[in-house]
Parts: sequence; C-alpha cells; structure tokens
Amino acid sequence: MQSEISYRFERAQLANRFLNELKHWTVADVKAKLFHNSDAVKITYEFDGKGFDYTCSELDDLAHKFGGEEI
Repeated sequence: MQSEISYRFERAQLANRFLNELKHWTVADVKAKLFHNSDAVKITYEFDGKGFDYTCSELDDLAHKFGGEEI
C-alpha cells in the first residue's frame, strides 16, 4: 500500500534542509518533493499495512527536528 504524508515548515529553508536529509535517509525508501510555495514537503513510501507504521513515526520525528508539522 502506498502511503503519503506532508509536512509544513516555517520557512522554505527548513523544508529544504528536511528534504536534503531525506535524500540520505537510511530508515526507509521514500520519495519526497517540495510543494506549497516550497515551505512544505510531500512524501510517498510503501507500507505493508501490517502492524505499526515505523516509517511514519520516524518521519514525524525527523520533521519535528526541523520544526515541521504534519498537514
């Protein structure tokens, strides 16, 4: 199952830092891109639908590090 999650940041610079961190992220294979005037990042990834979604949890933690909120 393909999952999608988006995060908004206070500034485009923080969104870019988050996006760059995801380019070298080893937790899971994710696809990410900027959107909404470059202050948000949309992420897609595969989730097997079984149990807890650890990828989502890790993404939340990483976004929080850059001041991002899920939208």
